[in-house]
Amino acid sequence: MALKILNIEDEVSCPLCLELLTESLSLDCGHSFCQACITANTKEAEISLEGGSSCPVCSARYSLGSLRPNQHLANIVEKIREVKLSPEELKRDLCERHEEKLRLFCKEDRKIICWLCERSQEHRGHHTFLMEEVVKECQEKLQAALERLRKEQEKAEKLEADIREERISWKYQILAEKQRIQTEFIWLKIILDNEEQRELQMLEEEEKRILGNLAEAEADLAQQNQLVKELISDLELRSEWPAVDLLQDMSGIMKWSEIWTLRKPQTVSKKLKSSFRAPDLRAMLRMHRELTHVQCYWDLHGPAFSHADEDTQARFADLST
Repeated sequence: MALKILNIEDEVSCPLCLELLTESLSLDCGHSFCQACITANTKEAEISLEGGSSCPVCSARYSLGSLRPNQHLANIVEKIREVKLSPEELKRDLCERHEEKLRLFCKEDRKIICWLCERSQEHRGHHTFLMEEVVKECQEKLQAALERLRKEQEKAEKLEADIREERISWKYQILAEKQRIQTEFIWLKIILDNEEQRELQMLEEEEKRILGNLAEAEADLAQQNQLVKELISDLELRSEWPAVDLLQDMSGIMKWSEIWTLRKPQTVSKKLKSSFRAPDLRAMLRMHRELTHVQCYWDLHGPAFSHADEDTQARFADLST
């Protein structure tokens, strides 16, 4: 008899903890495990590098939702435990007052009682049920609660995966937008550098023109100054001549000295022809944002906007220009 019990124990023992099955759960492949053992094994498999769950005995793939309780094995395990119980342990299933088998459950007092307790004054009129029926009902409620919670867990895992995917999508979208902004500002810097070089070149050309004109005017004035010095020197010499020589002078320098006037240089403007003024980048950026808002509004309400009145369209047209 003991040998038979040992052989049966091998069949109803958990392959993981090697103890009698506790709250046994069976896989689709037919192998059964303790609920705590297979649950822990599944969690370890999910966080491993493979990330999957497989039967520890035959390596068949399974999901947590495919685990099912095996009531038949649970009954066998219970019978084996009853056979192996010591006299002291057997007394636990007997009523302390009447030493009868505890087979009934009192709903009002939520106590396990014997048939004599049911007929006592203490439990008279109470609703009593066979303990097996109550246990079955509790197990059914437990399994129903487990099923519901597993479905909720699947929903939570799906939502978590969706959020994770959405987070990754947003991350790449923002990264792409960041790269686009950086590219746009690189082009703006290139445009500003080109504008700077063009303005500097224009200023250099104006500098050459103005300084060239002033240099020509300075040279002309120096030449005229030298000429007037020579005339003054010549006239000073003639002022010492005798009257006869002075009257008989036919050189015409006297007449030329009388009519000679200073030729003034062309006036040069004191202001630059073109004065550079840096554009108001803040106003430009503000206008750019407003145009962007208009474009977004157009993209969202294009069909409705096409039917808007002419005044509304004219206002948006003014803003865009």
